[in-house]
Parts: sequence; structure tokens; C-alpha cells
Amino acid sequence: MTKPSIVLIVADDMGYGDFGLFNDGPARTPVLDGLADESVCLTQHYSGSCVCAPARAALMTGRYPHRTGAIDTLEGQGLDRLALREVTLADHLRAAGYATGMVGKWHLGALDPRFHPNARGFDDFLGFRGGWADYYKWRLDRNGTTEHSDGRYLTDVFAAEASAFIERNAQRPFFLHVAFNAPHTPLQAPQELVQPYLDAGLPHGVALIYAMNERMDAGVGQILDTLDRSGCAGNTIVMFTSDNGPQLSLGYDYTMGIEVDTRRFNCNFNGAKGNVFEGGIRVPMLVRWPEGLPAGQHNDALVHYVDWLPTLIEATGVSRVGGRPIDGVSVLPALRGEIPAAAPRRYWQWNRYTPQVECNAAIRSGRWKLVRPRIADLMTVRPEHTQMDRDLKYRPDLHAAAIPADIPERDFPPPEAPLLFDLELDPGEQNDLSSAEPQRAARLLGELESLFEEVEAERLTIAD
Repeated sequence: MTKPSIVLIVADDMGYGDFGLFNDGPARTPVLDGLADESVCLTQHYSGSCVCAPARAALMTGRYPHRTGAIDTLEGQGLDRLALREVTLADHLRAAGYATGMVGKWHLGALDPRFHPNARGFDDFLGFRGGWADYYKWRLDRNGTTEHSDGRYLTDVFAAEASAFIERNAQRPFFLHVAFNAPHTPLQAPQELVQPYLDAGLPHGVALIYAMNERMDAGVGQILDTLDRSGCAGNTIVMFTSDNGPQLSLGYDYTMGIEVDTRRFNCNFNGAKGNVFEGGIRVPMLVRWPEGLPAGQHNDALVHYVDWLPTLIEATGVSRVGGRPIDGVSVLPALRGEIPAAAPRRYWQWNRYTPQVECNAAIRSGRWKLVRPRIADLMTVRPEHTQMDRDLKYRPDLHAAAIPADIPERDFPPPEAPLLFDLELDPGEQNDLSSAEPQRAARLLGELESLFEEVEAERLTIAD
């Protein structure tokens, strides 16, 4: 069989509840709902992080994000950088003769040409390299040159570019990574899509998000139609997921300059973007491969972002071209219905600036999950760094390079006691069992701390 092509589509801050398929309310995503009917739909799929850049690092490398240097979203401080010693999925596939292209949001090194997608395995790139972009006043990078807004809505630009890449490369195996920035802030969408949600009585922020998702859903449809027209749909692995859970908040949005309410249904998961409860890290994944996988299957296998690199390497039959040891394992047998021999152990941690295991960390082993709650003092960003983040999008002339040394040292209070959940019985993480299961909690805490120390030790060897 000819090597399959791959279209890996990643939304930005989209939760389970944003799919019409999982939402009994007003969300409209007819293309994605239809794609789910043709796919393996994973019910226990996890991002590599509860925020963007670290999650994308895990997806591109098959390694826990701290190992790669991409530990936070702050591009102005260089904390989003994927270390130069890392080998990406695009590197492996390009070495095997694949055409490689990326469209959309990179966020694995915004301010240094050494970290540009063209230097990390992608032949073609059109998108932005930082954490977010205005949907109308955009500035895009096309293989190192700047393109300014022509008035089109950014989601439409990305869908059109993705379709054009497929048309150019349909006669050979290709890897296309489509990283939509919807529904990440700034919350902007065509008014004709927003109004029906407002008419249904939804808060303005939620109406905007559903409209942004609806437009992205249409973009996915354009990509799928192009695969059909090009005659390569049957042997193309199409994947759709989100980088982390949804933003659910009521407050001032500095990217928009207004108060917004984005609180909405997310299948009753606890937490949201920015924390390691299920709502922050458990994300949808649809995998369609007509010639290689069953269709219309719900699959309960526990799968993590780090598993996708080895899975796609196995599915394509290519060889890895070096790189450091990976944390993931191929889940191709599980996607085909085989039951894994053992439940994997998986790990997450994120706070602002320098990682601290006492804050916002979790480990899952089989049905059990231990969570170390957030420490407020470690989740704040200095005001000048927040302003720099905005300036980099609207005033890029002010900051020509990252400032890696501008990272604060901080003291923090003693952490809260860890929480223990049985996710098989309590997927909403409502019942802390740490007192009822003290030995299990202690064992998992020890495993979490040991794994964190090992990963941190590797991160501290990064020289670039």
C-alpha cells in the first residue's frame, strides 16, 4: 500500500462541549459531527498540556513538553521555544520523502529564525509564529516573508491555504498540519454567524466562540472536500483535535479590551484551560483513515499527545531520523480495536515561568489520577510581559528578539494537599479519595515527583 498522507488539524481552546455532537444546546458543527461518524472517536484523549505551546511541543516530538524547553506561552521571554536539538514529526516525514506543510499557529519559537517552521521540518509555512493573531488585522509569515491582511477572515485564509497545499501535493505522500487559531481570543467572527446565537439568548462571548467554531467547521469541510476532489481521501489520515481545554471565564479580556463571558457547557468536566483537571487537558480526537481504520467507532483507549508521533511513524512505515528518546507509544493497535496490555502512566504540569511540581501537576495511572492544585502566586504574569505579548502582535517593531533572562524568581506559600480521583467512577473529579486511599495517593505522588525531577533534569541541559 502507498504510504498514507496525513492532515493533522488542531483547534485552539476548543472543548468537547463545543461540538454539536456532544452539546445538546446550540453549538453547530455539522462537518465535525459528520467526520466523527466516519472516524475513530477517542473518549479518553489527552493533550500534552493545559496550555498551547507546551501541548504543541508534545505533539510535534512525542516527548513531555518540559523536556523540549517549551514550558510556557510567553514568547517574549522565549519560553515557547522548541529546543533546536528536538526532532519533529515533520523532520521524520520529510526525510522519508513526504511533502510537508504547515498552515496556522506555530507558537514553538516566535522571535528567532532558528525556530521557524521552515527550520523544523516544514517545506511550506503560512501562518503566525506566536500565540495568537487578530482575525481581521493579521500579519502572516509565508516562508519567512510578511503578508498583510487583505480583509479576509483569518480562518478562511487558513482553510484556503490548506486546500491549495493538498492540490499541489495530491500525487505524493504529504503531511499537512493545519493549526487553526479558533476559538482563541481575540473573540471575532462574522456578525451573520454571531447573531443567531445572540438571538438564542447566549452571552456575547459564548455566541462569538460558537460562531468562530462554526466558521472553522466550514473550513474543515473545505479541506475534506479538497481531499475528495484530489482523489486521496481514502489513504489520508485525517485527525482533528484541540490543543487544550476551553477557556471558561468571566472577566476582562486584554486582547479585546472588553468584559467577556465564555462560560459554557463542557460535558461536565472539572476545570478548563490552564489547569490539569480533566477540563483543561482532556480534549477531543477524531481519526479518519478509510483504508486503515474502522469508521464510526468510539474508542476508550487512554491516549496522550506524546503517543501520536510513534503512532504516525508506524502508520506510515517511515523511520525516525534520530532524536532523543520519546515518551509516547504507538496506539495504532488500539485504534484498530486491540485492547492494550497495560494502562499507561501519563503526566502533566504547568505554571508561569519556571516549572514547580508543587503547582498544577497531575499524574494518571490507569483509572487513578492524582492532582496537585494550582498555587495562585505561581500563575501570574508580570504586567510588562502581558503588554509585551500584546505588542508582539500589533506593534512587532517594538521587540525584535526575545528576552530569555527576564524571568522572575518567586517565593510561594505551601501547596494544598494533593487530590486523588477514580476517573472510571468519577470522570468529573468531584470526589477526592486521598483520605480513603492514602497509600495509593502517596505512591502516585512519589511517582509524579520522580518523573518531574527526571524531566526537569533533561530540560536544564538545553543550551539553545
